[in-house]
Amino acid sequence: MRISRRAQAVAPFFAMEFGKHAAALESQGHHVIKLSIGEPDFGAPPAVLDAMREAMDGRPMPYTAALGLPELRQAIARFYRNEHGVEVDPSRVVVTAGASAALVLATAALVDTGDEVLIADPSYPCNRQIVESFGARVTLVPATAETRFQLDAASVKENWTDRTRGIMIATPSNPTGTSVPAGELAAICELARERDAWRLVDEIYLNLSDHDERGRPPRSVLSFDPGAIVINSFSKYFGMTGWRLGWCVVPEILVPAMERLAQNYFLCASAPAQHAALACFTPESLAVCEARRVEFAERRALVLDGLARIGLPVPVPPDGAFYVYFDVGRTGLTSWQFCERALREAHVALTPGRDFGVHTAETHVRLSYAAPADDLREGLTRLGKFVSTLQ
Repeated sequence: MRISRRAQAVAPFFAMEFGKHAAALESQGHHVIKLSIGEPDFGAPPAVLDAMREAMDGRPMPYTAALGLPELRQAIARFYRNEHGVEVDPSRVVVTAGASAALVLATAALVDTGDEVLIADPSYPCNRQIVESFGARVTLVPATAETRFQLDAASVKENWTDRTRGIMIATPSNPTGTSVPAGELAAICELARERDAWRLVDEIYLNLSDHDERGRPPRSVLSFDPGAIVINSFSKYFGMTGWRLGWCVVPEILVPAMERLAQNYFLCASAPAQHAALACFTPESLAVCEARRVEFAERRALVLDGLARIGLPVPVPPDGAFYVYFDVGRTGLTSWQFCERALREAHVALTPGRDFGVHTAETHVRLSYAAPADDLREGLTRLGKFVSTLQ
């Protein structure tokens, strides 16, 4: 059987690969501290679990509309108004089978073979893999600590060509947990808009960002660029990773294309998950999620303090998500070697920078603090002992 060139070109997702190795060690009786996967340990809010049990009481569960349950699309639109002060017409909300499906649909609607797309390096690997699967050429723009490992307007302008058709930004970012300052993001979007290019902004971790000094949540890109395409998910802020439910907000002109693509690619997102997700937007569930956001910030402080004591520098402290991107250059190991040996010798699973691009592939490692605080403490203790053996 001949395997397609597309499938052969797709690189492994190394975070998942290290997760498999960790599971193999556990099957041998070892206690592995898993800090490699971005999966909140909390799970869905209690009200959502109750809503799922009610939805699964034996009643018929037919397909929903391809764009999602109307009441869920309305609830998401209210969420933008209440949390971010942005008015979004529910007709522009597309409910999807996870944020990955939202990215697939948006890419299918926007990308033609030969188009060029600008993405920061480092960045989430699946984004560029999906874009390349549709025939686009991804330009990975090296991002440094000076720009918070993010694109800025200067780097976008410098790397723009006649073939550039769009830009993809994640703020906060996976793997770094760093955000693009609102003013800089507005400048990037304006530059792309002037060139008639699309702007796709991954806001999956937006609601896990730090609030400002007045207690206000971060701004959505939609507050200054209503024409941007926004990707979001129930996985991170709401803790519903395995539920595979996400959404995107798209310009009105894009809705018919998204609907046709959704009908053909997925039919619809999981109907039970959609019904249950309505309970995400109750005051009770939002209070639970906000308490968890605060706890993630406390875990971040614990991790940053621990890495500093070990002597593993974090060039840019994160301000959102639940990741820390630290530098292993002083250890004498590449990031891959560091992660392999940390797993084998200390039984701590991490993710090497190779997953996230080229620029920091050999020097940086991602740690996910989506694990319980006790696991983080134990993992840092083990890493400290492991690093001490490298001196």
